[in-house]
Amino acid sequence: MTRAHDMGGRFGYGAIRPEGEDEPLWHEPWHDRAMALTLAAGALGQWNIDMSRHARECLSVPDYSTFSYYEKWIAALADLLVETSVLTRDDLTGEGSEGRHALSYSVLTAEKVPAALAKGSPSDRPSFGSLDFAPGQEVRVRPHPENTHVEGGHTRLPAYAAGARGRILRYHGNHVLPDTSAHGLGDQAEPLYAVVFSASELWQMPEHPNDEVVLDLWQSYLEPA
Repeated sequence: MTRAHDMGGRFGYGAIRPEGEDEPLWHEPWHDRAMALTLAAGALGQWNIDMSRHARECLSVPDYSTFSYYEKWIAALADLLVETSVLTRDDLTGEGSEGRHALSYSVLTAEKVPAALAKGSPSDRPSFGSLDFAPGQEVRVRPHPENTHVEGGHTRLPAYAAGARGRILRYHGNHVLPDTSAHGLGDQAEPLYAVVFSASELWQMPEHPNDEVVLDLWQSYLEPA
């Protein structure tokens, strides 16, 4: 399923203009608070990063197309808080019941932030079984980029890579599969590979056809070439 967020390789959005070194880290006074709020809410342990990404993808197309980066974060966070029953819609509008929330005792206080950020949420898992592919091997991305576990679900396979032929550059280890993790179906960890493609393999009219693009792709996204 093509979603509004899967924009790689599309025309009409203009050039990407990287910000200069003199650009401020936060462009609006509320941006840093939006990031802090999102990270602190995530630390409550009610969802994982894949669920968070999927929540942003589930925003309506008009909202996703017009919201700024951190507006998407806040809108998705509000949806997650309600979907996981952490808060109610009334809570978000200030009309909820009074009293301390049970999860407030797990709040991420300022002194805990450095350790929490340093720990992160590792996605690597113990390896099992044999690998289907090896460095240097030619592979092809499966022709259908959709999530094969949940119809219309989250995936890290970009549509522009579907059916493309590439070469295994390296094996990253065994990692949580976002396609299941985003939907509460468990880690179902798979081998993760760095796969290198020529630009002309991915796009019909690349500005630099001899350039190479490296994508990190899970084993179930790939087929023997």
